Amino acid sequence: MQPSDETTEPLEAEYPEPEPLWRELLGRRLRWRRLQRGETLAETAGRAGVSPQYLSEVERGIKEPSSEMVAAIAGALGASLLDLTSAIAWELTAAAAPPAPVHRLAPARVRSRATAPATAIGLATGRATGLATTRAATRAAVALAA
Repeated sequence: MQPSDETTEPLEAEYPEPEPLWRELLGRRLRWRRLQRGETLAETAGRAGVSPQYLSEVERGIKEPSSEMVAAIAGALGASLLDLTSAIAWELTAAAAPPAPVHRLAPARVRSRATAPATAIGLATGRATGLATTRAATRAAVALAA
C-alpha cells in the first residue's frame, strides 16, 4: 500500500543534517584565518611549532588537536583562544537554530479583472475604506502583478 502525499513526511525530517563537529569547525576557522593573512601552511606551521602536514590535518578536521596545540596555532595566526572559541561557538549556535518558518500567502481572489487594478491600488495605499490591513495590501499587490 502506497502512503498518500498528505501523510508522507519530507525526507529532511527523516534524515536531519548532522550537527557539525568541533574539529571540523575549528579547522575551517583556522584555514580561513590563515588564508586571510595570505600565509602558506609551512609559514603558519613554522610559527606554531607544528609540521605543515599536522596543520593541514587539523584544518581539514581530521585531527583533533589538544588545547595546547590550538593555542599555539591560534597564536601563530594572531588570534586569541577567546576569539577562536567564540567564533566557533557562534557557528555551532547558528547551526543548531531551527530554520525560520516560511509563510505563504493565499492567492488573491479577483471578482472582475476590469476593477482589479483600481481596487488593488486603493487597498495598497490604504485609501479604499479607511486603513487597509497588511494582508489586504499584500493581496492587492499580488492582484496588480497578475
